Amino acid sequence: MKFIVSSSTLLKHLQSIAGVLNSSNTLPILDNFLFEIEGKQLTISASDLESTMVTRTTVEAKEEGRIAVPARLILDTLKNFPEQPLTFTVDEKTYGMEISSENGKFKLSGFSADEYPKIPTLEEPSNVTLSSEVLNEAIIRTLFATGSDDLRPVMSGVFFEFGKDHLRFVATDAHRLVRYSRTDSSADGNAAFIVPKKPLNLLKGLLASTTSDVKIQYNEKNVRFTFDELTIVSRLIDGKFPNYNAVIPEVNPNKMTISRQSLLSSIRRVSIFSNKTTHQVRLKITGSELIVSAEDLDFANEANERLTCSYEGEDMEIGFNSKFIIDMLNNLDCEDVVLEMSAPNRAGIMVPAVQGSEYEDVLMLVMPVMLNG
Repeated sequence: MKFIVSSSTLLKHLQSIAGVLNSSNTLPILDNFLFEIEGKQLTISASDLESTMVTRTTVEAKEEGRIAVPARLILDTLKNFPEQPLTFTVDEKTYGMEISSENGKFKLSGFSADEYPKIPTLEEPSNVTLSSEVLNEAIIRTLFATGSDDLRPVMSGVFFEFGKDHLRFVATDAHRLVRYSRTDSSADGNAAFIVPKKPLNLLKGLLASTTSDVKIQYNEKNVRFTFDELTIVSRLIDGKFPNYNAVIPEVNPNKMTISRQSLLSSIRRVSIFSNKTTHQVRLKITGSELIVSAEDLDFANEANERLTCSYEGEDMEIGFNSKFIIDMLNNLDCEDVVLEMSAPNRAGIMVPAVQGSEYEDVLMLVMPVMLNG
């Protein structure tokens, strides 16, 4: 087996899928990339068993073949080559690989491709096609709110809910919740599944640099995302997602509208003085004035700031975990936000004062913390 490929092209393709590799694997073969030549196409795969990434590129080749190549070694080698054609010669009996460049030869030992896990095939999948921009927006808006509790795996991913007139993406860790909806995209039928965090993180990095549509195929066990020359296949999280609609309060008579950036900057400054365990900040709203305060009684630290806002409702004092509020404000992209509240012990809802587009609806919910004193 022999093929010729540009050093920079191969490096770019390997780097696009290298993120799926784990630093420590139970199966040593997963420390390798799988190279497969068919016709003039080189298909490269990387996997951690839960997720598999595949990329394809055109090469000069006369023979077909397969080999597993040590990932770290080939990446480190290619990073140090200037742009030039490289010739790869593989001995399929010994799995030895020789890389010939303009100035020299490099030999490394590969492994049998037969040891590499097979990529899951999706039988009778359902399909939906989304623009890369819509999918990327959905991932950015929701991923930060996913949980990391091993005892509640259903909360460690993003819930995809497809309908005939909308698509919805939901994430929660029981302390906060994000619901992102689109009415300009739809699926052929109703579907609901939970996608793990890792493949979505990988997708987020790749979708930012493409304008292609993304084909999503799914069945009861797996989901596959395909765009450009890339494919990501992931096992779905098994289980029932919590009834998120039940926790969103419908009646919130107290509404504060305020500059997102002003509130974010203020909470960042004030929270430095908060208790390091609870990270509690207190919001006291009276008329058109908001007082943001925090204290750490153990060290006699305290801080408060006064901001102007627009407010409808009764005077109110409510406490939140500052980390959650900062995350929410960071993941909104708008001038002003509206914080809707019903009572100091009920969840607060944050929405953009003006949604990003007429087809978009983003809602963020955060549970309050008990005010000390």
